[in-house]
Amino acid sequence: MRTTLFWFRNDLRLHDQRALKQAVEHAQTHGQALLLVYVHEPVQDAPTAWGFRRMGTHRRRFLADTLADLQKSLEALGQRLVLLHGPVAEVLTACASHVGADTVFCEDIAAPEEQAQVQALTDAGLTVKTLWQSSLIEPDALPFAAEDMPQVFTVFRQRIESARLQPLAPLPAPSKLPAPPHDPLATLPGWTEKPFALLQAHTEDDAHPRSNFPYTQAACRGGETSALAHLQSYLTPPWPDRYKQTRNALQGQHTSSHWSPWLATGAVSARRIWAQLQAYEQQHGSNDGTYWLWFELLWRDNFRMLHLQHGPQLYAARGLSNLPQPSHFPKDFARWCSGQTGEPIVDAGMRELAATGFTSNRMRQIVASFLVHDLSCDWRAGAAWFESQLVDFDVQSNQGNWLYVSGRGTDPRVGRRFNPAKQTQDHDPQGRYRQVWLA
Repeated sequence: MRTTLFWFRNDLRLHDQRALKQAVEHAQTHGQALLLVYVHEPVQDAPTAWGFRRMGTHRRRFLADTLADLQKSLEALGQRLVLLHGPVAEVLTACASHVGADTVFCEDIAAPEEQAQVQALTDAGLTVKTLWQSSLIEPDALPFAAEDMPQVFTVFRQRIESARLQPLAPLPAPSKLPAPPHDPLATLPGWTEKPFALLQAHTEDDAHPRSNFPYTQAACRGGETSALAHLQSYLTPPWPDRYKQTRNALQGQHTSSHWSPWLATGAVSARRIWAQLQAYEQQHGSNDGTYWLWFELLWRDNFRMLHLQHGPQLYAARGLSNLPQPSHFPKDFARWCSGQTGEPIVDAGMRELAATGFTSNRMRQIVASFLVHDLSCDWRAGAAWFESQLVDFDVQSNQGNWLYVSGRGTDPRVGRRFNPAKQTQDHDPQGRYRQVWLA
């Protein structure tokens, strides 16, 4: 019996899985088995050009929990998740050969490295069918072509809102799936049985006592189960109504939505969030808070569409600007990473990030600005550090935000320096946040 191969990427869920639905329909139409695979590439374990491991401890643990949750959900449907370690082209090609598959289904990710993975599979002789499913609005539904996309977010948002665009309704999770192949898979190159072994993740169940996102606790654990439970919990009065007023707070588990870690792994879809936000507004009414939740989801869409427009240029040293090549000072960068710059608000934020894998959006802007504009270090080093540390790392949002702060993106302003003294006065006037992380 031949097999249809589905490759999970940053879409580690069963609900709103249009790419998986496409694979299931292919398997059913052709009378094939369905093999579900996740690949962890060795490059994630290797040191970066800046001297630290690309995927740090926090992200590993959160991702391992996410995969474990997906495994459990698939087992309830009579399926399994095959975990592989190795270069995508190598292990997926070997896997396809082993089970008699010639077609791979997966989600479409516009970032250069992810595009290169798909190309490598194609070069290896496989047919790869990708489907875009990570944004609210589909690229084909936009009121402009990708190459004509507005360069300023405000115009992007206004064009979408003027066109009254609505996201597609999210799909429910499947109630059944085709069976996996009967072939012994333990002989596959890179095969492993446990997500924690695959990712070399720590298994301690304790969370940092001061974490704003305690990802080792059940309510914040990686995976679709916790994601949907948190979504329902947050969309309860008064939290959405207060979002605009509280979103810049430096502390507090309910001051922001905290959807980003689950969005980053794809444990929840943006369309599922939107649908439940719409239901909330129908029951409780719309207001500035609920609008700003939509607003932030559109920002996320914007960063994805920018990748369709500019691609690898977003990863160049100059970004999209005509600015000089960025300078870099390794000792200053090391002080920034460890929270030893001497600027209290920055040091507090960087220590929180290192200890917990999370910090607020406002704090990310403050520390990123300080690295680029005050320490004159390379923005790409900062982006790489965030990639290593953040439990909610998302390649497209991370790149877009660092370009925005450094003045190397599409924003017409040269740079966005956040004055540390003003930010301290505005967001930590009584020093409570600094006291927590500098004690």
